[in-house]
Amino acid sequence: MKHDISLMKSILGQNFTKRNRFTRQCIGESIIVLMQNKIFEEITISDIVKKAGVSRMTFYHYFQSKTDALNSYLHEIIELYLEECSRSIGIETFYDAAHIRHAFLFFDQYAVFFLTLANANLHSLMIHAINEYITKLVAPVYPHSVYDLYYYGGALLNVFLKWEADGKKESINEIVQVVCHCSNIE
Repeated sequence: MKHDISLMKSILGQNFTKRNRFTRQCIGESIIVLMQNKIFEEITISDIVKKAGVSRMTFYHYFQSKTDALNSYLHEIIELYLEECSRSIGIETFYDAAHIRHAFLFFDQYAVFFLTLANANLHSLMIHAINEYITKLVAPVYPHSVYDLYYYGGALLNVFLKWEADGKKESINEIVQVVCHCSNIE
């Protein structure tokens, strides 16, 4: 089944102008920068808006909380990934070595973001985003049980985080081979 990127955006609730997108990304990136030196719970909205160069009014126009801002940034990354996939390897399948390789290489660009969330024990944000993607976009069109899909998504996240945290000692081909072996993908 062919996927329509505009449909995916509406399902994920992301339909912003370039300017809105940029502002929201600046806020998300600012939180990550602040988290390099400060515990997430200690970061204030004032810290975030100062770092992002926006007003409190702008922050609250888009977000209810700093967690909401991180969720939004995470969904933005997923949307960028879907757009990239639709232009390159396609989005008709996801359960193969080529897709795993592509996903790891794409998300590697955001390794600091993901590792910062992991180091702050915010795994639930990442797994929730993956589960939402699986529930809304993958499950309706792929012939796997939702449990298989949740298992696969969680496994990919954990392997990706471990690979990044360990400094990517294995090559991309080696890590893809490990994932394929564990997931019975030929």
